[in-house]
Amino acid sequence: QVHLVESGGGLVQPGGSLRLSCAASRSTSGFYAMGWFRQAPGKRREWVATIFRGGNTDYADSVKGRFTISRDNAKDTIYLQMNSLKPEDTAVYYCNARPQATMIWGDNWGQGTQVTVSS
Repeated sequence: QVHLVESGGGLVQPGGSLRLSCAASRSTSGFYAMGWFRQAPGKRREWVATIFRGGNTDYADSVKGRFTISRDNAKDTIYLQMNSLKPEDTAVYYCNARPQATMIWGDNWGQGTQVTVSS
């Protein structure tokens, strides 16, 4: 259905910042929610943040106060502003869509974008 492409990852020092982007092939402004997930080496994929249709947001405790999820409907793009990065934030970051409240997150995970936090 909707094709999502993540970008913006890279290598940063602890305490640094990155802004990830998730470009969609079509408008997601009417979707119930968009979200960011991440998967570190040797670990299962975990949920990071959600932005709902009305603009409300929710965050995992591990990133609360440091990460901000936002959207630009005109550009069909979702963002994840990552500040005060820690080594434990190192992971491949993925975005995903939840078109309706009665649906779960999609299972068509893309390439993701690598974030490495290291000195």
